[in-house]
Amino acid sequence: MKIIRTLVGACAAAWGTGLVGAWLQATEIELPPDTARFEVADLPGYSAALTHCMTCHSVEYTRSQPPSPRTYWKATVIKMQKTFGAPIPDADVESIVDYLAKTYGTERMKSETSAANQKS
Repeated sequence: MKIIRTLVGACAAAWGTGLVGAWLQATEIELPPDTARFEVADLPGYSAALTHCMTCHSVEYTRSQPPSPRTYWKATVIKMQKTFGAPIPDADVESIVDYLAKTYGTERMKSETSAANQKS
């Protein structure tokens, strides 16, 4: 019990002298500008993704995901909307999913493979 009182007393003394306050002060940092952008597409979900996805996180978050199927992107968009409260209107969910699946998902890989096969 004596050890706890001594520790509490030492903390109170340090707080009173401003030592703890100086140690806990916020540090200001300046981050570089976010220059990453979603890949431009004629898909309707492109503008919806610009409007709704970048409200909460950077494009790098999306671009760093492994190529995934449409079901993954749909579950992710719904999770952002329902669990995290992202302001995504229900009417925009499917178009955003379509954009993400075709631009960053496995559907992109399929279309690239198909285009490469047609050139051969």
